[in-house]
Amino acid sequence: MNRPPSAAVDLRIEGARVRDIPSLYAELNRVFMPDEEWTLGESLDALDDLLYGGFGVLAHASSARVVWADSAISRQALGIPLTRAHLAAKLERPDIYAARPARAALDELDRGAGKTYFDLVLDVFAGHPEVELVLA
Repeated sequence: MNRPPSAAVDLRIEGARVRDIPSLYAELNRVFMPDEEWTLGESLDALDDLLYGGFGVLAHASSARVVWADSAISRQALGIPLTRAHLAAKLERPDIYAARPARAALDELDRGAGKTYFDLVLDVFAGHPEVELVLA
C-alpha cells in the first residue's frame, strides 16, 4: 500500500554511544529502525540505502532533521586509528573486499589526506539533501 509521505521527522543520534563501527550501527538502528524486525548491517552502502527511505522511521517521512549530539566524540572514535584498522582488515580479506580501493584509501590516510570513517559517514548523509544532518 502506498501511503503519502508524512511531515518531517526529528531524530537524535547520541554520539557518546559511538565507540567503534559496531556501536555506530547499533546507534543508527536505535534511531532509524526502532520498529523494524531486522537491523541495518555495518556498511556505508546499507546506510545510504536507509537514507533513501522506504523503511524504518524514514519510510513515510518527506524529510528528516537529524541532530548528531556529541558528534566530536563520534568523530574521535571513528577517526584515523579506527579507519586504518578497518581498511587493514579489508586488505586481509581479498576474498570479500576489493584490495585496490582499500589500499588506496589507506595510502591516502598515511599521507594525511584520507577520509576517516566518520568523514565517510558524513559523505553518505551529504548525498541525501532531504535528510538534514546537524552536528552538535
